[in-house]
This record gives sequence, structure tokens and C-alpha cells, in this order.
Amino acid sequence: QVQLVESGGGLVQPGGSLVLSCAASGSAFRIKAMGWYRQAPGKQRELVAIMPDVGPTNYADFAKGRFTIARDHAKNTMYLHMNSLKPEDTAVYYCNADIWHSANYYLQNYWGQGTQVTVSS
Repeated sequence: QVQLVESGGGLVQPGGSLVLSCAASGSAFRIKAMGWYRQAPGKQRELVAIMPDVGPTNYADFAKGRFTIARDHAKNTMYLHMNSLKPEDTAVYYCNADIWHSANYYLQNYWGQGTQVTVSS
């Protein structure tokens, strides 16, 4: 089994910045695609950005130019750098990953528990 643990959420003023982290832990695994989603109250969960194993990172339109996703492969950690935050960015942010289990040869999708981001003055 693999666990995804997010951190870095909190309260930030409009125009401010925040960095979220997602750390994967477990044994005998390799991360394939990894991404961030968010869910605002009363709304469906939506994609923020996804970094595939191969190919370019894809960003939602609202994230382009403001959010940047990055990975530290050695630490099995992914980051979401968020700038110019707006009140409408308020949501629970979730980490998601496709994990290859090398011991048993199967691919499984995982979600983190989520971290709250609130943008308010």
C-alpha cells in the first residue's frame, strides 16, 4: 500500500501565495502520473494540474500562469506552487497519483486526504 499525505494548506489573503506538498510513502512502488485536484463547497472535484510520467504537464485554465506543479523524484514528493490567489481558489486540495507496485505488478490510483486552502481577507 501507498499513502499520499498533503500539507501546506491554510488561510491566505487575496493576492498571496501558498505551496502545497504531497508526499508518497510505502514500499516497492514507482509513481507514474501525479496531480492535484480541488473541491469547493457545493461543487464537483476538478482538476488543477496533472504531471504524467511522460509528456508535458497539463493545467486547468484557471491555474495557467498562476499555479505551478513540481516533483522531487528522489523524495517521492509533489508540490503545487500557487500565486496570485483569489477567493474563488478556496477549496480542499487533493493529491492524486497513479502508482505502479513493482512487487506485484499492478497499477493503482490513490488519493490523499486533502488540505484546506482558504483565500480571504
